Amino acid sequence: MSYLIKKSISLASGSSTPGKNTVGKITKKQILEIAKKKMVDMNATNLDSCASMIAGTALSMGIEVVE
Repeated sequence: MSYLIKKSISLASGSSTPGKNTVGKITKKQILEIAKKKMVDMNATNLDSCASMIAGTALSMGIEVVE
């Protein structure tokens, strides 16, 4: 999942100190596109919960989720 996040925003790597430093921004639209691709691999019952997990991964990588 982190590979798809980095690929969608053209990022080389995540933050070394997530929560303190942000290294990029990802939109909710991009998160939904990733969720559609990963839905079959995830342990989620619907698209919104899958997108929520992806947003959590992005936050833990130091990437800000924007509208």
